[in-house]
Amino acid sequence: MSGTAVTTGAGPARTTAAGRMGALARAELTLLGRTKATLAAALFVPLTMPFMLRSTVDQMDLKGTGLTVGSILLPSSIGFSLLFAVYSSLVSVYAARREELVLKRLRTGEPRDVEILLGAALPSVTIGLAQCLILTAAYAVTLGIGAPRAPHLVLLGILLGFVTWPALAAVTAGFSRSIEGAQVAAMPLTLVSLVGSGTFIPLEMLPDRVASFCELLPLTPVITLIRGGWSGHLSAHDTLGALGTAVVWAAIAVFAVQRWFRWEPRR
Repeated sequence: MSGTAVTTGAGPARTTAAGRMGALARAELTLLGRTKATLAAALFVPLTMPFMLRSTVDQMDLKGTGLTVGSILLPSSIGFSLLFAVYSSLVSVYAARREELVLKRLRTGEPRDVEILLGAALPSVTIGLAQCLILTAAYAVTLGIGAPRAPHLVLLGILLGFVTWPALAAVTAGFSRSIEGAQVAAMPLTLVSLVGSGTFIPLEMLPDRVASFCELLPLTPVITLIRGGWSGHLSAHDTLGALGTAVVWAAIAVFAVQRWFRWEPRR
């Protein structure tokens, strides 16, 4: 019998981090389904905005830019998913769970802080990833975009986007004073990203000084990597610049969550 582990039913059952996050994600998905406005915005806004953008892209003069309609629409659509399915919805989720004391109660249990935040983010992140796959398949059929010429850049862009934007949502929620104010707090970064990150107007079509500033926005490197990875027209210099900017934003966002995220209701 020596060397054989003996277990008894006397001790409490221990859970794993994956199991705890999975349980939190299932609970959050149930709560998200009851919040009709947030769920509708997360599901349908990113899927409908590309149709609005298509008419604008058709009127653009793309000669000499190396861009096509598909190479503009696909990265932009992924950006819409990050902004609305992930960022905007998670700002509301984190603010609501904080004000309802859900986060405070969870911290008294077994889950660690990072598990609580990741578990709450999983449904929104899953919705965003599903939208990316659906839109990619749709563009492959309707626009014949084909396979990306540098798939590693596309994957890096998507990965960094799905790291940075949930963290930015947690930071934004930390500064919102109420559930109602969460969406107001999310609007500035959402609007700036829509206008300046190459979603509606590619940076190649902006004046150089404006484009140089817009390259520093948190969504821009994600769009740049995905667009460049699909078209294959991204230079080594621009690739390193986009990767560096994306990594810096991811690090800033994660640090800011650790520093400023509020677990207690704001009174």
